Amino acid sequence: MARIVPLSDIGAQPAWRRPIVLLTLTALAMPIAFATWSALLNNFVIEVADFDGSDIGWLHTVREIPGFLAIGVIAILMVMREQVLGLLSLFLLGVATAVTAWFPTMGGILTITLLSSIGFHYYETVNQSLQLQWIEKSKAPQVLGWLLAAGSAATLVSYGLIVLLWDALGLTYNIVYLMAGGTTAVLAVLGFLLWPQFEAPHPQVKKMVLRRRYWLYYALQFMSGARRQIFVVFAGFMMVERFGFDVHEVTSLYLINLVLNMVCAPLLGKAVSAWGERRALIFEYAGLIIVFLAYGGIYFFGWGVVLAATLYVIDHLFFALALALKTYFQKIADPGDIAPTAAVAFTINHIAAVFLPAGLGYLWLVSPGGVFALAAGMAGVSLALAMLIPRHPEPGHETIFATAAPAAAAE
Repeated sequence: MARIVPLSDIGAQPAWRRPIVLLTLTALAMPIAFATWSALLNNFVIEVADFDGSDIGWLHTVREIPGFLAIGVIAILMVMREQVLGLLSLFLLGVATAVTAWFPTMGGILTITLLSSIGFHYYETVNQSLQLQWIEKSKAPQVLGWLLAAGSAATLVSYGLIVLLWDALGLTYNIVYLMAGGTTAVLAVLGFLLWPQFEAPHPQVKKMVLRRRYWLYYALQFMSGARRQIFVVFAGFMMVERFGFDVHEVTSLYLINLVLNMVCAPLLGKAVSAWGERRALIFEYAGLIIVFLAYGGIYFFGWGVVLAATLYVIDHLFFALALALKTYFQKIADPGDIAPTAAVAFTINHIAAVFLPAGLGYLWLVSPGGVFALAAGMAGVSLALAMLIPRHPEPGHETIFATAAPAAAAE
C-alpha cells in the first residue's frame, strides 16, 4: 500500500494499522530468522563444515562487513523510503536464512551469511531510526523495552519448537532454516502490503552526518560493537567446543535468556526512565566486567559448565540495557539527524567487528581465556565513557563537560 500517512493523522487509522503495531510486527519477524540462525549456527558449522575457532572468527568477520557498510543506507534513502528499505531488508534476511543449509561448505556458508547479514544490518539500521522517529521521547525507554520483549517472545516460540521437536520429529538444519526464514519473509511482505507509508514530521537529512557534539555517542557505539563481538562469536562457541552442548541444549540456554528478557526488558525500560541513561549504562558495563573476567576464569582455573551457563544468561541480560544508548542519542539529537546518524553509528559500531572476530579467532586457538580478559578491558573503557554522560542529556548538554548551550551550536 503506497498511501503516505503523516504521523499527525494516525489517529484516523484503525488501531492495527498504526506505527507501533508495524514496529511490533517487525520486532517479532526479525528474531524468528536471525535467532534461529544463531541458535543452530555453532552446531551446523562444526558438524557440517568442521569449523574451528579460526573459521568461526572469519565467518563472523564476513557477517559484520555489511554492518561496517551500513553508511550506504544514506545513499539508498535518496531513492527509497526508510520504511520500504527496512521491509525489503527484512525480506532478504528471511530468504537468505531459509536457504542456509543448501550451502554446507566454507565458501557457501560465508556467501549466504553475507547476504543474510546485509538484510539484518540494513534492517536494524532503518528500524532503529524509525523507532526513534515514531516513538515519543517520554515513552521511548518503556516502548523500546516492550518491543524487545516482543522479539524475545517470538524467539521463545521458535526455540521452544526446536527444543521440543528437534529429536522427536528428527528435524534437520534444512527444515528448521526453511521454516524460520520463510516465516520472516512472509511477515515482511505483509508489513509492506497491509500498512501505509508513515511520514514523520521532521524530514531526515539525506547525507552523512558527523557532529562533534555526538562524539561520546560515537565512542560508546564503537566500544559496544567491539565488546559485543566477543560475546556473540565466542561465548556460544565455547558452550559447544568446550562443553559439548548439542543443538537442543544450546537452544534451551537461549530459551532461558528469552524468558528472562520477556520479563525483564519492560522492567529495564522503566529502570532507564527512572535511573537515567548514565546510571543504567554504568550498571551494565560494571556488570559486564565481572562477567567477562569470570568467563576467563573458566579457562584459567577450570571452572565448570554450570558457571559457564549462568554467566551466559547474565551476560545476555546485561545487553538488554543497551536500549539506554538509543534513548541517550534520542535526547541529544536534532530530529533530522536520526536517520543518517543511525547509519553512521552502525558503521562505527562495526569498525572493530570487521577485524576483531578473525583476529581473536587466532588468539582463541592459543588462549581462549585471553579473549575474555580482553573483553573485560573493553567493558572497562565503556564504563569510563559512560561516566561522561550527564544525568539529564539534551542538545547542548551531551556530556558532563558540555554547557547547556543552545542546540543551534550543533556542529
